[in-house]
Amino acid sequence: MIELPSGARTRRVIAVGGGRGGVGKTLLTVNLGVYFAQLGREVVVCDTDPFGSNLHGVLGLETPPLVTSEALEEGKAKPVGTIVPGLRLLPTAYDPMTATPIRPSRGSHWARQIEKLDVDYVLLNLGASTTASTLDLFLQADVGICVTAPEPLAIETTYRFCRALYLRVLRRALTKERFKLRLVERVIAALPPLAPPPAIVAEIKRYDDGVAKVAAEEMLRVAAHLVVGQTRLRSDLDLGMSMSVIAERFLGISLDYLGHIEHDDAVWLTVRRRQPLLIDSPTSKSARNIERVARRILALLAAQSTRGGSLPPRSPAAQQRAAALPATLYEVLGVPRTAADDEIRRAVKRQREIFREGSLPLCSVVAPDVLRQVQARIEEAHDTLLDPVRRRAYDLSTFPDDTPATVVPQRSANAAQMAELAMMQAELAREINAETQFSGALLRKVRESQGIEIAEIAQRTKINVAHLNAIENESFGELPALVYVQGFVQQVAKHLKLDPAQVAKTYTRRLRDLSHGRARGSG
Repeated sequence: MIELPSGARTRRVIAVGGGRGGVGKTLLTVNLGVYFAQLGREVVVCDTDPFGSNLHGVLGLETPPLVTSEALEEGKAKPVGTIVPGLRLLPTAYDPMTATPIRPSRGSHWARQIEKLDVDYVLLNLGASTTASTLDLFLQADVGICVTAPEPLAIETTYRFCRALYLRVLRRALTKERFKLRLVERVIAALPPLAPPPAIVAEIKRYDDGVAKVAAEEMLRVAAHLVVGQTRLRSDLDLGMSMSVIAERFLGISLDYLGHIEHDDAVWLTVRRRQPLLIDSPTSKSARNIERVARRILALLAAQSTRGGSLPPRSPAAQQRAAALPATLYEVLGVPRTAADDEIRRAVKRQREIFREGSLPLCSVVAPDVLRQVQARIEEAHDTLLDPVRRRAYDLSTFPDDTPATVVPQRSANAAQMAELAMMQAELAREINAETQFSGALLRKVRESQGIEIAEIAQRTKINVAHLNAIENESFGELPALVYVQGFVQQVAKHLKLDPAQVAKTYTRRLRDLSHGRARGSG
């Protein structure tokens, strides 16, 4: 984390990079800045890769503000205003002798300039670069975000960026121990290109256990966050979580999923108008997606503050799980030993989709022979855990000295989602009382704070998904008679552990009031 000067406000640095060009890094950077500025915060955005400098194009500026690198290092370059109040753009460094940008490798001036900014948020658009200075800025940020897209090249580039992060962290850890660093460099040179971090650790261990221990510890320090842009298909919505699973298991790196941004015509229209999406089309699908990502970032930053700026703890077994088949059949599916048959079936379906031939999340990471082993283990888990006799025999042989209550290998939690849920629950604890008037939006917020999907409520209550969506969206024209709606709302309230009488009474009153208001307006 970049240190703050004494007496300065708490500055948060968010770095956006990690993917090939065109996946939406600029879109995310600008609109996160807009979102924070709309909250009344002071925000600065900047392009740290001068060759891809384009933030000015969606902030109402005809040309990018340019300064020499010397002026930037000396603090003479001041952020310039944009069309968004509270949001400013830091000038890009260039070489006045050639009228071309300064090479990205000379990017250490960015860190020094950031230290002099007395603002609430600094957003760095790193571009597609993987230079040492770019990796350093990403690692020093409070939140580092990789942006990808549901296509093989973009996913492969994201995994390469994660590998590059690990190598940068490892080399920095051994900077003062040149003999150990030489050993690491020889090992890396002898391995195939793009070798995963666990393979590097295993090869180092053949020569020096002490260096291998350092290499394994540094692997656990690498943590990034992931946003999937340009999603079109329903299957694209699962890509982020699937990539998180693959990165943890086969790269040994935490890739925490923040959310997705849908493919939306509103995006290119706003670019043509030189306007940020949240300003030009705030009600579009992609704008709502970005707002969700922004809320999760705020929740992560709030959680970091309570931990004193430390990263969320990684699972103690994460290092051992990396690049190896999970030890038990429960770990294969990512379920606890107490999982019911329905949960196991859903987990099998999810794992089959992730590890099928040609699956997008596997791009460039999982070798064919390893994939076949994983697929075989998934089928073994399916056949064993859904057969009561075989499951009991497996439990007795695998856990002879333990009970299911004491050995429950939980799936690793998504830190961003958990932080967001904790923040929403704290807000709801202040918001809900005996006088609360429940609306569709409030019911949605309660449901999301508990991590419950609409489909789950539909399955438990037997209420049509379309009716549940209409209740939350207050699309009263799509609902049946009031007496049925009242019953539906009571069942939803019970599932969400709310007072059914209070929820039904206040919601139906709101329904009547809005219906009467529309009737008077049409009359």
